[in-house]
Amino acid sequence: MDSSPRRRPMRIVVPSRNDRLLRRFTEVIGGPLGRFTAPGIVSPGFFTVERVLIFMTTGAALLALLAKTPCRLNGWSDQFYQACYSDWPALFSARGLGDGIYPFISSGSEFEYPVLLGLLAGFVAWLVPAGAESRGLVYFDLNAVLATAAWIVTVVATMRMANRRPWDAAMVAVAPALILSVYINWDMWAVMLAALGMLAFARNRPVAAGIFFGLGTALKLYPVLILGAILVLALRTLKLRPALLTFGATAGTWLVVNIPFMVRDYAGWKYFYDFSAERGSGNSSVWQAWDITFPEQAVDAEFISFWALFLFAAACAGIAVLGLAAPRRPRLAQLAFLIVAAFILTNKVYSPQFVLWLVPLLALARPRWRDFLVWQFFEVMHWWAIWLYLAAVIGGGPAENNLDGGWFVLSVLGHMLATMYLMGRVVMDILDPRTDPVRRMSIDDPQGGPFDHAPDRWRLRLRRQQVPLETDAAPAKEAL
Repeated sequence: MDSSPRRRPMRIVVPSRNDRLLRRFTEVIGGPLGRFTAPGIVSPGFFTVERVLIFMTTGAALLALLAKTPCRLNGWSDQFYQACYSDWPALFSARGLGDGIYPFISSGSEFEYPVLLGLLAGFVAWLVPAGAESRGLVYFDLNAVLATAAWIVTVVATMRMANRRPWDAAMVAVAPALILSVYINWDMWAVMLAALGMLAFARNRPVAAGIFFGLGTALKLYPVLILGAILVLALRTLKLRPALLTFGATAGTWLVVNIPFMVRDYAGWKYFYDFSAERGSGNSSVWQAWDITFPEQAVDAEFISFWALFLFAAACAGIAVLGLAAPRRPRLAQLAFLIVAAFILTNKVYSPQFVLWLVPLLALARPRWRDFLVWQFFEVMHWWAIWLYLAAVIGGGPAENNLDGGWFVLSVLGHMLATMYLMGRVVMDILDPRTDPVRRMSIDDPQGGPFDHAPDRWRLRLRRQQVPLETDAAPAKEAL
């Protein structure tokens, strides 16, 4: 027995031994790591977990760039059939970024994105040399380099939130759908800011978390949804001060970014919100699937706006009840994943790059490779389907090369069902914490920050629960 009063380092989880799927594929490298080794205690030398994850992300970024090579060589023509579309060169020319128009700064400019994203797009355009031979290509390359840096930061932030499970961040590093979609738009920046906000909150820095969430919301709206998970946990533990600090910092940061442009050009600032409210069914949404299947009963923008908001609000209410009534307080990442997934399923549009929003949250909420790869299969299938369908609708190419509406709708349903399957798995982990792979070795909520190991102060009593709350004893078979 060690008589030293210093607490020993907690061993990290080894995926080749802990994950049932990965365990089967390790024979070619000698089999799973032995039970008498001490990962996380024995010095790994240069190849620490963090460095290996950075190398993995860099390799995945090279694959992502390779997927865009056909468009880079052809001057961004035939983007649908070659599945290499990117918004960056399209907006560089269509929104006048290459002509010196700076979104939200140049007078009369209209940009269908929030303020901070417009400023980012304009800044990268400003970096493009005026005398470059192919300025649209240079613009893409600059954005790709910066998005890769944001990707690496996201992976590292996810790893540092994972406690004993740093290798779960490999899901973010090598997700196939992420590799295919990361260079479509600027979403990776919002994903990075959301991850940094969650990391700051996990380290009991609610003001810093709110600043990151506010910046993320000023760039893409989805990071604000994570505040819903914080609110539910604050109500359950009655630890309201961290939540109020986070909410206040989020609102203050968003206002600091937006108010100057609201005052300067309110119509230009409001364009994004008007565009979002007035648009009809967008690509890959449940609403577009309905319009394609029943064209004679197509729904208008007003109908979609009301029901998309109503269904999302109903889903959030159900998630709140689940969080407040579950036998054990859910983890922050679990609730955040459910809220963002509900938003994606009910939203007016599901652009291919929206999958980036869910990957880090899933790595923290449900770190099981089998479920992850099943979901990724359907996301990649949808990724191919959207381009072949758009080729038929917009490209006007040969009919034999296109995907008709019926098959496209099936790909949308596949994506939605796979996402709902993940939501169901997370709900099952919440209702029976013994199946949660994260809660081992007396670990409660690695991302919870002030809520970690906090006792329940207020809980909905819907019925008598019989589920044991102790997760270290007799773990469920699936979690082994």
